[in-house]
Order: sequence, then C-alpha cells, then structure tokens
Amino acid sequence: MSAMRHIAVIDIGKTNAKVALVDLATLSEVALRRIANAPVRQAPYPHHNVEALWTFILDSLAGLNREQRIDAISITTHGATGALVDAANDLVLPVLDYEFDGPDSLAVDYDAFRPPFAETGTPRLPLGLNLGAQFFWQQKRFPAEFAKAAAMLMYPQYWALRLTGVAANEVTSLGCHTDLWNPWTADFSSLIDRLGWRELMAPARPAKDRLGPILPALAARTGLDPQTPVFCGLHDSNASLLPHLLSDAPPFSVVSTGTWVVSMAVGGKQIVLDAARDTLVNVSALGAPVPSARFMGGREFSVLTEGQPDNWTEADVGAVLARKTLLLPSTQQGSGPFPHHAATWLDADHITRGQRFAAISFYLALMTATCLDLIGADGPTTVEGPFARNRLFVGMLAASTARAVVASEAATGTSIGAALLASGPVTAHGKGDRMEPPTDPVWGDYISAWRAAVEEQG
Repeated sequence: MSAMRHIAVIDIGKTNAKVALVDLATLSEVALRRIANAPVRQAPYPHHNVEALWTFILDSLAGLNREQRIDAISITTHGATGALVDAANDLVLPVLDYEFDGPDSLAVDYDAFRPPFAETGTPRLPLGLNLGAQFFWQQKRFPAEFAKAAAMLMYPQYWALRLTGVAANEVTSLGCHTDLWNPWTADFSSLIDRLGWRELMAPARPAKDRLGPILPALAARTGLDPQTPVFCGLHDSNASLLPHLLSDAPPFSVVSTGTWVVSMAVGGKQIVLDAARDTLVNVSALGAPVPSARFMGGREFSVLTEGQPDNWTEADVGAVLARKTLLLPSTQQGSGPFPHHAATWLDADHITRGQRFAAISFYLALMTATCLDLIGADGPTTVEGPFARNRLFVGMLAASTARAVVASEAATGTSIGAALLASGPVTAHGKGDRMEPPTDPVWGDYISAWRAAVEEQG
C-alpha cells in the first residue's frame, strides 16, 4: 500500500459524533461529517444509540471516500465508556451512559473492591464515571447477560471490533479514571483480579497498532478498499495531547475542550494530586502517566449560554472587569475542582447578554487555570477544541496562569491526534494564535476577586 495521507477519523464525543478526513501532509481536516449524540433514555437503562452511530459512521465513510480516497481509519471516543460483547462480537448489554446514576446504588459494595488512588491514579467519581463501577453494576443487576460476555472493551476498541472483527483494548482509555489500570506497572489493576475479570479483558495493544483491514462486507458497503487498515484508536483527550508529545519540548500543557475540559501537564512541577478535586493520572498514547484534571466545562457553557450567540463588545469586557461581575463554581456539581460548591453570581444585576457571555467565558478560564495549578502545569498552554475559538476564554486563561496560551487552529484537535496514529515521526504541526498574558492590572484585580470569592464559598 502506498504512503497513507488521508485518514478518516471516527470521533465519538459525548455531545456530538464526527467523522473527519485528515490530510497528514498538512495536518488539517479537509472534510467533516457531524451529528448530535444523545443517549437513549429507555429500558434497561440510559444507553448509547450505537446502531444509529454505526449507520452514521458507515454513511460518512462512504460519502468521504467518494470525495477523496480514504487510506486508513482511526478512532477516538470519550472516556468512561465500555462494551461487553459475546463470542459473536455482539453486545450482551447496551453501552451504558456514564451520566446514569444506577451504579451509585451499589457504591458501598463496589468500594470494597476498588483499588486506592495511589495504585490507579483514579479518583472515586459519582454516577458511571468510574468504568469499573459500571461493569460492577451491570454484573450485579444483569447476571445472566453479563455471564454471556466474552470480552470487555473500551469504547474506541468496540468500534474497532465492529470494523475489523479484532478484539483489543488500549491504555489511554483503560487509564482514564476507570479503576481498571495501574499506570505505574502498565498492567490491569488489582480490581480486575478481585472481580475475576482478567479473562474478559481483551489484550491491551498500542494505539498505533493496525488491528486489521476493514471487514469485507463493510468495504462493499462503503466503497473503501478492502485492504484499508484500521488503527486501534485512543481516548479523545489523549488524542489531543498526542501531537504535542510528538513535537513539543516540555514543559507544556494541553487543555482539551468539549463536553469536558481536560487539562494535562507534561514535564510540569512535581505535585501531589488531590483526588477529592477531580485530579487523576491519565495515560498517554506513548504509555506514560500524565497528571490531569477536569471539569464539565463544555456542558456548563451550553447550560449557561442556552445556545445564544457570543455577541459581545470590548465595552462589555471592560464593564465586567471593572464591575467584577463574577460567576462562582460550580454549575455542574459532583466533579471538577470544586465539586461541592453551588454556582453563584456576584455583581450581576442588569448585565447585558454580552456582559454575561464575557463573565461566563472568564469563569470557564478561571476554572481551567485552577485545574492547571492542581496538576503542576508549567510552560505554554495549548487549548484544543471549541474553546480555542473563544478569545475571551483564551485571554483570561493567559492572565490567570501568567503564561502564554496557544489557541489551536484545528476545528477538532482530537481528530488530528487520532490521525497521527497512521503517521511517522512528527516534527511540527499547525499551532494557532499565541496570546501572551494581558498587562493591564484590571485583569489581575478580577482574578484576585474571583479567587477570594471562591475561597469564601468554603
């Protein structure tokens, strides 16, 4: 097969699903298909509509391939999600939505088995955010169906299985607050053996592994070459990180934005992570532990702005800074650096829509800066995903970290990273606009006021 250039990336986010065509020669997206991705809220529990996604994926591959020959397929998805399949590679239970609170009903039982934070770098999270808790709940509530499982798969590798027929797992998803992986020994955690799951865990393979060519029936369905390779795939935040691991000199940090805002520090300051503040140890596509922190910033943005356009003026920004109109955490409680704080507005009476948007953007940036502090981030910060296009967010992040921020130009930073699984060594990639910290002291005064107000929340 000739050198691969055009990579189709299946990118399943919590809010939207995408298939992007990435040109490796320019490290840019040249085509994109997108649909909303909402869970099915019906029996036996809220779950992902994998069949609708599968139809979207195949239709998108066929359409993109008609426009430009696809040389390979890569996959990236959100975390905290896995699949149980039988010997015929069919689901034995629907793929559970991690925002479902069912696993909390067995929290006491599960906690008796789960490993400590020191072993896995996984904080104890509510709902189904610890994937081990999901599998545990499914085993206890649906024992007959669970008993039919032949393999446990992380979500990217579930799609890889459907494309190739090859079952695998991969460390970036295994290492994403699942309780299932020990990043220090690069092996499954003690939870796996305590619950007798080791034989169910498909083997962990590198993200760059070619699992096989696309299945013949799918080649016929999509028009792709039957020899089109499919790569193992990886977790979406780690896909955003990968280009920087391959091309940037530490120290640096990457902030991947989507439904979740995930901050990752490479080569930063030595720091003890605080599991109570939603810090964790991610595992990079190269297999290395990465101090990380996150909050549900994209969801908060959607709730707070209610889909209104970002119409603001410099006068709006000046008014918010001068008046110190503050939004305090947390709109989405239960996760993030202030999981038990209740959102509060200060000095926000009669603000305009533009001023409200500015204050929301500043709040999200200050939350992100808090996450970066918690993981010892140092050096420049690159923002990937939708928030990179929010100039107010980028400016306040630079101000509140006192370090430069690069707003990535890629529309979907995860897609570029996932496509690089099909690439050789990378020397550089398209960055974006670099913003230095503002020098006007009014920014520092605003930041100090926000931090003091948050501290008073207790």
